[in-house]
Amino acid sequence: MNEVRARAFDPATPARRAAVAVASMLLLCAALSIMLFAAMRTPLKDDIAWLLYVARRWMAGRELYVDLVEINPPLIVWLSAIPIQLGSWLGIDPQRIAMPFFIAAVLGGGWWAAALLRARGGMFSDRLPVFAVIGSVLLVVPAADLGQREHLLVAAMLPYLALFAGSLDGRHPKWISASAAGVIAGIGCALKPQYAGVLVVLEGVALLRGLRPWRVMPIVAATTMAAYGLAVAVICPAYLGRAVPLALAIYGGTDVTFLQLLVDSALLIGGEIVAILLWRHARRDLPERNLLLSLVVFAAASTVVCFVDGKDWFYHRLPATIATILALLCWATSTWLHRHTESRNLRLPMAMAAVATIVFGVAAYQRLEPEVALAVEPEFNTVQKLEQIVRNEHARTYIAFSEWIALGFPVVNNTGVAWASRFDSMWALKGELWRARFDPATSKEFPVARWVAHDFIAGCPDLAVVDTRVGATDYIGVISKADPSFGRVWSRYKKIAVLDGLTIYRRGKAGCIDPWVAAEARTAALR
Repeated sequence: MNEVRARAFDPATPARRAAVAVASMLLLCAALSIMLFAAMRTPLKDDIAWLLYVARRWMAGRELYVDLVEINPPLIVWLSAIPIQLGSWLGIDPQRIAMPFFIAAVLGGGWWAAALLRARGGMFSDRLPVFAVIGSVLLVVPAADLGQREHLLVAAMLPYLALFAGSLDGRHPKWISASAAGVIAGIGCALKPQYAGVLVVLEGVALLRGLRPWRVMPIVAATTMAAYGLAVAVICPAYLGRAVPLALAIYGGTDVTFLQLLVDSALLIGGEIVAILLWRHARRDLPERNLLLSLVVFAAASTVVCFVDGKDWFYHRLPATIATILALLCWATSTWLHRHTESRNLRLPMAMAAVATIVFGVAAYQRLEPEVALAVEPEFNTVQKLEQIVRNEHARTYIAFSEWIALGFPVVNNTGVAWASRFDSMWALKGELWRARFDPATSKEFPVARWVAHDFIAGCPDLAVVDTRVGATDYIGVISKADPSFGRVWSRYKKIAVLDGLTIYRRGKAGCIDPWVAAEARTAALR
């Protein structure tokens, strides 16, 4: 141990430290500039555009989970209302505020984590380089998925992990810092309640290390999540009464097989294995071994959550991916600075860390490059073509029969057209069909096709887009079979264009009030 201390990192000269700080901040500014440039010049991510729409409608008086069907807990809707309110105060389109707002939020988490890590000393003594590394990873890795719930969640968890690692080292954080980190981590987990399980796993590690389970930080985090759950039950009872049963019944229609998820997560799992091996290699004498352990445990537990969710979407892997990359960088930097073993024994571990980090970097570049290219030379893509048709047709109401959310959002956000459905896309209809194969009663409990038909007739959209790409569901046939009145109304729509596997229909001069439905309504009224 004395040899380890003798070889411990000796701080560089003030001039060199200043140069490192400047260089690292230039790196962060470059990453920030690229992400802002790409985010502001490309169509808004469909999930984020939908949530902004939901938040706007909710603020206008619509009932969440009744008039607007959303299966995510309400916290993300409440957060999405912030840029809308800011836009209202400043007279700016909320879409221009949303991405800078989310970027500021994740960078705030990175800055706070860097400030807390500073107490560890050594390579964390200078806050700016540490913040620059964390911030760059938080910005670049998500690429087009920047601002997703998982992205916000991992940024909110970093301060908690920094203090948690300190607790494993035997440090006792100030109760103010521990309480604040617990609150923010609890809010982060509230975005995806499944991640409460990750906190439980971390506390299991703490218990094995002899730490008391009633420490301030986990208690505050648990209390925050409990308070949020109570607030949801009181403020949004429809979430528990309608959204949760709907999600449990039909959201599984978007699941993929375990094998497919395993294959698509191979890079992440490989990186985690490397990080675990590196931790085992230096778990006795690496000064940052407990920080490395905290990141690795968080990444592994987050991967389990991803597999339980069963969705093959990259942003579901964001928490685990970001934590794994930070773990690799932490090990490599700490090992290089402290050189705790003979150099020849470090060749293989260093090579493993370098290869894993490079592979993650290449993957991040491959996800980011199309976004930057589109920002540099904007294409007239499918979404923009649809927006142009909406404007040319002077449409006031609109709907898209597709699972592709982007056909509705951000088209609706960018054109101001009214959306003629309570759903963001046809995912729920596909879920109903999937569930009906082994539980026919689902269509009685959750008659999605009839709901879509009702919204269509009531909304009477001027334009309707039908996804006719290979493998697409025959949405029109399915809905017509479930509700014949829809078929009669649909017969008044005429095809006006075909583009990129989509067929666009325009409503004729006749309205959407179905004569059979009107007759039934009059008969019922007489009764």
